[in-house]
Order: sequence, then structure tokens, then C-alpha cells
Amino acid sequence: MHLAYPAVLSALLFCTGLYGVLARRNAILVLMSVELMLNAVNLNLVAFDVWLSRAAEETLHSGQALTLFTIAIAAAEIGIGLAIVLAVYRNRGTSDIDKLRDTAEGHETDGRGTDGPDSEAPAVQKAEATA
Repeated sequence: MHLAYPAVLSALLFCTGLYGVLARRNAILVLMSVELMLNAVNLNLVAFDVWLSRAAEETLHSGQALTLFTIAIAAAEIGIGLAIVLAVYRNRGTSDIDKLRDTAEGHETDGRGTDGPDSEAPAVQKAEATA
């Protein structure tokens, strides 16, 4: 098998994961996209390890060993990441990344909250009630 096939598949997986990280607002979907990017890197590591082992007489399979290490790190990362997302969801009631910019409890720095005086929701409800 040529090296181009797994390399192209890995590039597609990585680009899909990158799009997911940049475009998604849900923290769990962002974590899943990071995992997709790590799997693309793992595919590249194994593909290049097999390709290089054909050329070398002495095969160490260092790419496969590094892939196992990366899988273990990714499992720990997803466990800690999900624990943090669940803790934030319990405290804030949302896992939307745009709403979680401020880490202080009870503060919203952009003034777009529904509890503040700048809120437009009561004005809209009042206009609908009079119409």
C-alpha cells in the first residue's frame, strides 16, 4: 500500500477535527474534535513507521510505541476534560463555550446576560404584550 492513502485520510481527519474545534460551541463536541485530531496523528505515526520499517533493516517500531503513548495520554485527557465539563455544567447550567468566558461566578463581562439591566428580553416581551 502506498503512503499517500493513509496520509490523505489522516489529513482529512485532522482537518475535520480542526473544523470541529474552531466551529463548535459545545465543550463536549470540542473534546471529541480534539480526539479526532489525535487519531489523525496516530494514523500518521503508524503509517510512517510501517513505511520506514520497509526501508530499514532494523525495525524498532518506534512510531507504534509512540502511538500507544499518545492513546494513553488522550484517554487521560478526555477523562479529565469530561470531568471539568461536567463540573462546569453543574455550576453554570450550560456547556456552551461562548457563555463560559468569565470564570468568576455570577459575573458576565460582556453585558449580554439575561439578568442585567442591558437585557433586551423584557423589552421584547413588553412590546409583544402591548401589540
